[in-house]
Amino acid sequence: MISIRSLNKKFGKLCVLDRVSVEFQSTKSYAIIGPNGSGKTTLIKCLLGMVLPDSGEIDVNGETIFKYWNYRKNIGYMPQIGHYPDQMKIGKLFEMMSDLRSDSSSIDEELIQEFKLPQIMHKRMHTLSGGTRQKVSGALAFLFNPSILILDEPTAGLDPIAVEVLKSKIQAEKAKGKLFLITSHILSDLDELSSDVLYLEEGHVLYNDSIQQLKDETGEVKLGRAIAAVMKNNLVIV
Repeated sequence: MISIRSLNKKFGKLCVLDRVSVEFQSTKSYAIIGPNGSGKTTLIKCLLGMVLPDSGEIDVNGETIFKYWNYRKNIGYMPQIGHYPDQMKIGKLFEMMSDLRSDSSSIDEELIQEFKLPQIMHKRMHTLSGGTRQKVSGALAFLFNPSILILDEPTAGLDPIAVEVLKSKIQAEKAKGKLFLITSHILSDLDELSSDVLYLEEGHVLYNDSIQQLKDETGEVKLGRAIAAVMKNNLVIV
C-alpha cells in the first residue's frame, strides 16, 4: 500500500502538487490521468525518489520512503521513454540489472520470452526501434517480481501484438494482488486495465475513486466520456 499525505511541490513559483493526499491500495490498479502539466509525472517521480517534495509524507507498506531507499526493491518502473547506454547490448543490460540486485532469486522472464527478446540479445541499444526499447523497459519492470508496478504510457510505440501481450501480463499480475499505477493518454487501455482513477488538474486531486463510481456519477459508460464530463462540469469527487 502507498499512502501520500499533504504532498507539496513547487518549481520556482509554479505549484505542481498542492496538498495531494491519496492512498493506493494493494490488489488495485489505478489510472493516473490529467491534462499536461497536471502533476502526474512529478507525483510518480516523488514516489520513485527522483524528486523530493517540499513537504508532505509518503509511506510504502507502512514505512516512510524519505532517507530509506530500500522500498524501491518492491517497485517495478516502466518509463515512457527508456534511456540506456547506447553501446550496451540487450543481454548485458539484463545481466547488469540482475547483478545489481542482491535479491534477484525470484526472476520473472515471461515478458522476455513473449517479446522474443532472446533472439536479439546481441543487439546494442542505439540500434533499437522505439517499440523494441519499450519491450525492453516492460520486461525490466516485471523482471524482479515486484509487488508494485508503475507504468508510464506502457503501450506507447508497441505493435498491436505486443500491446496484447503486455495487457495480458498486467491482468495476470493484477490477479495475484499486485498494485498498479498506470498513466496513459489512451483512455480505452486504462478503462480495460484499471479499477480506480486518480484525476489531477493543476496539482489538485479532482477525482479519486473507482472507475465504476465515476461512470455512475457522470452517467457515462466509457472512461473517456466520464472524464470529459468531469472536466466540462468541474466536478470534484474525492
